[in-house]
Amino acid sequence: MIRALAGAGASVAALLHAGPALAPVVPGVGPALGILGRQEGAEGVALTFDDGPHPQGTPAVLEALREAGAPATFFLAGEQVARRPALVAEIVAAGHRVELHCHRHRNQLRLTVGQLLDDAERARAAIEEAGAQAIADYRPPYGIFSGSGLRAVRRRGWRPVLWSQWGRDWSGRASPESIARRATAGARAGDIVLLHDADYYSAPGSWMRTVAALPILLEELEGRGLKPIGLRR
Repeated sequence: MIRALAGAGASVAALLHAGPALAPVVPGVGPALGILGRQEGAEGVALTFDDGPHPQGTPAVLEALREAGAPATFFLAGEQVARRPALVAEIVAAGHRVELHCHRHRNQLRLTVGQLLDDAERARAAIEEAGAQAIADYRPPYGIFSGSGLRAVRRRGWRPVLWSQWGRDWSGRASPESIARRATAGARAGDIVLLHDADYYSAPGSWMRTVAALPILLEELEGRGLKPIGLRR
């Protein structure tokens, strides 16, 4: 009996720790945990970009967005901000928001709360010192929250954010057409689209396919009457 209870307790602890990691792939988990995946009531679709800033990818994405008159939110990696802080100012000057992704791109399930917060605070400081607004939103690497990590992020005052559409643009198999098709499949007002403006943590050169996909993606959204919008505070 004692062994059975100990085993059950361990299973519950594992579920509490790893359960939130299911949010990007299992419908209903994110909303049940209060993680923002859609902007209910919004009139358009929010474009978001992870992993930058990147010396080629970020300017190319900014130019594509400028041509389309589309706002976006960039979830930045602190270690990349530290290398190229001027790009953060460029993103902000172009009218986009920047938010917190990480400092080092590590799976949250493998971090203690202390390690997670140390990483996040280091990134926050780098982003804000580079000229950004105060951080309000947090998206974890790989979209993976641990139970303790999710609680820690909320205690810090950051809103946990994931997505409802993605282009899978990090894959070496992705093409501009597949990225646009995946990102817009079944898209509706309120969706949050995940894309990447950097290839530091994904297939080499993946940002080039994302840049090429943007005009296709935006045209498809326009054809459905869906305008690009920013994340609401």
